[in-house]
Amino acid sequence: MSNGDVFLGEVIGTAILILFGAGVVAAVVLNYSKAKDAGWVVIAFGWGFGVLAGAYTAAPLSGGHLNPAVTLGIAVDTGDWDQVPVYIAGQMAGAMLGAVLCWLTYYAQFRANAEDELAQPTLGIFATAPAIRNPVANLVTEIIATVGLVLPILAFGLTKGLGESGTAVLVVAFLVVGIGLSLGGPTGYAINPARDLGPRIVHTLLPIPNKGTSDWGYAWIPVAGPLIGGALSGVIFNAAF
Repeated sequence: MSNGDVFLGEVIGTAILILFGAGVVAAVVLNYSKAKDAGWVVIAFGWGFGVLAGAYTAAPLSGGHLNPAVTLGIAVDTGDWDQVPVYIAGQMAGAMLGAVLCWLTYYAQFRANAEDELAQPTLGIFATAPAIRNPVANLVTEIIATVGLVLPILAFGLTKGLGESGTAVLVVAFLVVGIGLSLGGPTGYAINPARDLGPRIVHTLLPIPNKGTSDWGYAWIPVAGPLIGGALSGVIFNAAF
């Protein structure tokens, strides 16, 4: 795959991922949304379907990593680092694009939300935040959850039938739903540095009324945790399989 194809595929796929993922959170938390208060299960499935749509779309161009932790895990396992910067650049650009598209989709709800004195800040639509702020515990949670994502993804490649049937992406989508349901409670399961950092930057820059803080003091955890988890997954997979 050429650098141009990889970059374009990751931009498009990650943008779709974030549009669906941030979109489902916006649907659940913003006032005057028809999905208001639909709950955590809806959010988990929305993110899973975002992975499904984004990865299937990107697969012919880039393989559909959509996540620097996945790219890093593959590079650590294979030793092939040549296109890692291209993948990550595409993922960051796509994540930012997807966040902007989510804002445009829910533009009227964002404005109406700002007029409600009881409305919650909007950062949670774009980026993650811990239920209990404890940097060590939050970092460990993100590392564990990312190993729970990347190690199975690497192992799925050993099952020839998944690749041949085209169902590998479907299985990964359900894996993301499972992580959200089982491991998402403590930190909101970033498990993807681009997924958190790109939209957090967009949240900082967009003219969202009454948007509150972008919480940059926490922002390093959903970047460092998934990168460590991705690298550990590559090491474990290479050693064990």
